[in-house]
Amino acid sequence: MKLTVTLALLSVAISIVEAQAEINLTVPRVPEQNDYPPNGPQLPASPPPNKTYEYIIVGSGAGGSPLAARLALAGHSVLLIDAGGDYSTLREVEVPSLYIGASERNELSWGYFVRHYDNDTQAKRDKKLTYLTPDGEYYSGVSPPEGSEMLGNYYPRVGGLGGCTEHLALLPITPAKNDWNYIKELTGDPNWDAENMRGYFRKLERNQYLSPIEDVTRAHGFNGWLSTTIEPLALYVPDLKMVSIFLSAATSMGIQTDNILNTTRKLISSFADKVLPSNYTAQIAEKMTKLFEYDINNDSPNRDSTDALSRIPLSVSSPDWKRSSPRNWVYEIATAKNADGSKKYALDIALNTLVTKVTFDTASAAKPRATGIDYLYGESLYRADPRASATGDAGAPGSVTATREVVVAGGTFNTPQILKLSGVGPAAELAALSIPVIKDLPGVGTNLQDRYEVGVSAAASTNFTLFKECTFITTPDDPCYASWAHQPSPNPLAHGPYATNGIAIGLFARSSAAGPDHDLWIGGVPGLFQGYFPGMSRTVVTPRAKNYFTWLVLKAHSRNNAGTVTLKSADPRDTPHIAFHSFGEGGDAARQSDARKDLRAAVEGMRWGIKVFDNVVMLQPGERLERVWPPANVSTDEELEQWVRDEAWGHHASCTCPIGADDDPMAVLDGQFRVRGVDGLRVVDASAFPKIPGTFPVMAIYMLAEKAAEDILSDAK
Repeated sequence: MKLTVTLALLSVAISIVEAQAEINLTVPRVPEQNDYPPNGPQLPASPPPNKTYEYIIVGSGAGGSPLAARLALAGHSVLLIDAGGDYSTLREVEVPSLYIGASERNELSWGYFVRHYDNDTQAKRDKKLTYLTPDGEYYSGVSPPEGSEMLGNYYPRVGGLGGCTEHLALLPITPAKNDWNYIKELTGDPNWDAENMRGYFRKLERNQYLSPIEDVTRAHGFNGWLSTTIEPLALYVPDLKMVSIFLSAATSMGIQTDNILNTTRKLISSFADKVLPSNYTAQIAEKMTKLFEYDINNDSPNRDSTDALSRIPLSVSSPDWKRSSPRNWVYEIATAKNADGSKKYALDIALNTLVTKVTFDTASAAKPRATGIDYLYGESLYRADPRASATGDAGAPGSVTATREVVVAGGTFNTPQILKLSGVGPAAELAALSIPVIKDLPGVGTNLQDRYEVGVSAAASTNFTLFKECTFITTPDDPCYASWAHQPSPNPLAHGPYATNGIAIGLFARSSAAGPDHDLWIGGVPGLFQGYFPGMSRTVVTPRAKNYFTWLVLKAHSRNNAGTVTLKSADPRDTPHIAFHSFGEGGDAARQSDARKDLRAAVEGMRWGIKVFDNVVMLQPGERLERVWPPANVSTDEELEQWVRDEAWGHHASCTCPIGADDDPMAVLDGQFRVRGVDGLRVVDASAFPKIPGTFPVMAIYMLAEKAAEDILSDAK
């Protein structure tokens, strides 16, 4: 069965896209999907070997995999554990344009349902809210079938080798200097200094879009494990509608566009078709590239505060134009062989292994000491997996011992869950579930933060041409996949539109509510992006409806830190209760003031996107754009603020096991990632941040993991 979407579901998806301002979508809990074979080798799933390790790392995402690689390269024995399998050579994972489809692959999707608001009346205003229907399907919208159970807002994560680096949108953007210096001041650890942290970026990056001579601020690395390329604008400029939008965006920022506008009009005058031939578009692409040539990962003193409209760096490798992630690096190290065929590094990877708790020695030392982990082995054990059984016991139990340390790197939702199941967390919460308390740490599972995101979308009168021939692997003869799988070439044009993540350009800006650094990112996406809900991959861009463009507004450095991750039960297979309490829900006057600042900033970002659409001058006669999300009748500041309150989402959850000062009772970690009050236990993932960093978190986590490796190796001497 090679169809990703059945014809019936495809029909539903198209009708939803055409409805524009509604979701109203029902999909199976375990959707049909293609069965194309993987493009390359994948690690087979196996439980941990029956031996002892120096280090056990729980979770193989942006924190765990780089850390495991560094410790193994330093000569230590390491066990890296993940509750899912290895699916990293599936088409949806490797192809940059198909990352939304990767979020919905049954094998690797962990679909959490979170609450933006505890208030049901407010929660139900969200058009993306998901319910479980009486037929056992997922419905998203505002008119659920009678008898449906409200689940919450869909929040896809990855259960598998590489974690969420296997479905993220490939945006390796460094955080602000202040994000690092804040932790330095908080902890007194000078290694958190921004310049030192920049060194970790140089260490891990393998930049493929600049030469060392072009790297004028000496910001980049060229020999690391993470390949980075740059958004290839030449893929977009054959479409005059796209060029029109880009020029409107540039003009709105005061960028001089007369030169490229005159060149484009001169070319158009001699070619009346809507799609320009390659010899015409090459000239436009060259000028467009210079227009947006700003390097957002530069290291200049004013980089974090200067408004900039630029191309986007991608964690994509050249010349094959595949996803670049720490999975590839840790896989290479785990499978490396000596000349005689023996294993080169003492790194083992255990998959389909659900860690149920960290074990402790509480008798032989002044403080409890982590000694290993208990686990269950089996596929689809964790109930965020749509294929998992909702009831009953499953999995083969086992345990592994660590002689030096256990590192939990399960992510913002799973790390606090694992700590609590292990007896490390708020004593009252643990006692209520009869979990023996190892260490009362009230901050575990608090301080949950996320960004606010909301889209501004317009419909063009005709389809955009970027994905003109693409069927998004819903058919076995997808021409765009065939182009992408072409023989390796450093020229992305040889690989076609699937060589891009579809985020053409991005604005980094400061709102009126900003601190010293950027707090808005607004990215241009050719598609209808309304947020996350089951079946979303069938509505963003479909084989038939390719006429939408979205300015995706992301409010960075958001002020809300009132979210929580709490246990529903002591069963490690159950997902926790995740509540964000968005926009100051239930808070005092100070939190309400912060919420208004975040709302105002998000509306300013939306206003910019609306302005670009309103002022666009279509280069092709007869073409037009019409705003559809939010609909045009949502226009005043008050209406837009309510829209943001109702429709904003996030997918960068962070900060639930925060680093903090020694005198802070809510601090979970010290500046070297050590869990307070116990020995031999650290946390290295997005949950460790005290405040959500930057605009996109993955590069910050990679840098954090590099620092953690140095801290651990220093302690091991």
